[in-house]
Amino acid sequence: MQPNSPAARIYAAIDTTDLDRARALTHALAGVVGGVKVGKEFFTAHGPEGIRAILDAPETRHLGLFLDLKFHDIPNTVAGAIRAAAPLAPSWLTVHASGGPAMLRAAADAAAETRCDDGRPRTRVLAVTVLTSLDDEDLEAVGQRSPVSTQVERLATLAQDNGIDGLVCSPREIALLRNRLGPDMALVVPGIRPTWSVAGDQKRVTTPRDALAAGADVLVIGRPITQAESPAAAARQIVDEIAA
Repeated sequence: MQPNSPAARIYAAIDTTDLDRARALTHALAGVVGGVKVGKEFFTAHGPEGIRAILDAPETRHLGLFLDLKFHDIPNTVAGAIRAAAPLAPSWLTVHASGGPAMLRAAADAAAETRCDDGRPRTRVLAVTVLTSLDDEDLEAVGQRSPVSTQVERLATLAQDNGIDGLVCSPREIALLRNRLGPDMALVVPGIRPTWSVAGDQKRVTTPRDALAAGADVLVIGRPITQAESPAAAARQIVDEIAA
């Protein structure tokens, strides 16, 4: 699979606590997508051994790992968590940008120490700005009176200034952030729904093709792939939609 091909830029969200289901999904998607995103549900249920169980087979070992645990704590704790995750060789892991400059810098410094024995690049840190399930009304309810776009831009700039490699951002913020932050800040985008899918609980969504055209680097796609009758066929359909 070519590194910059549409398929390589898709990470399938494995949002389940069922180890057998997660293993079946990763095996079905090996060679079809670039990697898998594993979040708090699966990691809380199965921990590092669960990650190894789904990615240590010869056919799945090449898949990239997006470890989406959204660390948010004091700087030393977040740095320690990143070092603890290093043996799993995640391509990406996440922190909350709202943790502040010291936490972000500690996360960046800890990730800079990571290296993979098989020659893959070090782990890269993504900052989460505003969750894609939130809108302006939700932010006001928690005391943040700025529009979503203003808060996203503020936290994105904070992350860049403190050495973070990229951002998890809503599809609606891709163009804004690409123009604001330049070409070197990776943009990893959930809230992706192909034309034949439904939005679900994501309030800020777009199609895969439109997201890449706007400047996204990696697309995170969950239910349209994982809840399909054939996850591999759904992923291939998305790749075809991008290329159409």
